[in-house]
Amino acid sequence: MRLLSLLALALLPLAAHADLLIGQTAGFTGPVGASVTETTEGAKLYLDSINAAGGINGQTVKLVSLDDKFDPPTAAANAAKLITTDNVLALFLTRGTPHNQAILPLLATHHVPLIAPSSGAALLHTPVNPWVFNVRATYQREAERAVRHLSLIGIERIGIVQVDDSFGADAVIGANNGLAAVNKTAAFSTKFDRAKPDFKAAAQSAVSSNAQAIMFLGSGQAVADGIAAIRAAGSKAQFVTLSNNAAHGFVNQLGENARGVMVTQVFPYERSKASKIVTEAAQMSQAKGKGDITPAMMEGFAAAKVLVEGLRRVGPNPTRQKLRDALEGMRKVDIGGLEVSFSPTDHTGLDYADLSIIGADGKFMR
Repeated sequence: MRLLSLLALALLPLAAHADLLIGQTAGFTGPVGASVTETTEGAKLYLDSINAAGGINGQTVKLVSLDDKFDPPTAAANAAKLITTDNVLALFLTRGTPHNQAILPLLATHHVPLIAPSSGAALLHTPVNPWVFNVRATYQREAERAVRHLSLIGIERIGIVQVDDSFGADAVIGANNGLAAVNKTAAFSTKFDRAKPDFKAAAQSAVSSNAQAIMFLGSGQAVADGIAAIRAAGSKAQFVTLSNNAAHGFVNQLGENARGVMVTQVFPYERSKASKIVTEAAQMSQAKGKGDITPAMMEGFAAAKVLVEGLRRVGPNPTRQKLRDALEGMRKVDIGGLEVSFSPTDHTGLDYADLSIIGADGKFMR
């Protein structure tokens, strides 16, 4: 008996220093691979710094990432594995609207929090899901703000190209709200298939409507291909897309069509020396030889700061329920010049929205 007691005591430090497992499923390969990689790199910048300083209550935060190839059923299967097999404390930075939609039932079933989904889908905000904690504005807010800006600078004919899935259906509500607010309707509106995109109809509509600007609601390579097709058809329209494409990898996908494309942003300007969170991220990136910060990296960095704050508040014996409760108790937490708050009636966290344009140097300008 005495030997068993000694063995149990010997194992206590190991349990106390076990990793804090956080699960992520996202399209590391496929059309959004470039931006997913950048977002995850941003998160790891902060998590690595926390681990290097001793972790949280002596425990290392370990991000377990699985590639779902931007496929919703695979995302759901990955999430189920992370929850039931890997026993993660929370899901984190899950990418895509239909993908997160497929994951939501698992949260309620297994009582596991989802922190900072990499999606601005309205369904993640309203009605409030007790297990979802957002760290970014909605796509609808971004789209509406962009359309209002286009109208303000004198653009009258605004077309819409949207992916035919729940992301496109969600974001187009914001675009149409923006148009209605300035007494306009879309110059044209067309959809494309997410799995097999074809932009012939969009290109024809862009030219025949003489659209001055086109709101392109899609992701990664599909948007780049669509812009190329519309340009090849002869359209000179101003292109605008949302923050899900705010990544250096997206600029590379655009190639010669990158310059002048407007991209909405949900975090402060990544080259602003006046922003504390940007300065902190930039210093960490330079110290690790990672180079310049991108908007996608800022999303991951901010998300990691919220995750860590929640884990710190839980204490030395975290559980999924305790982490959920700790997050919901956060009020006006400063993550570097940005305040994040959650409550039982509001899980949005941040509502920041801005506009940028891709310059001749391939960087986002504001």
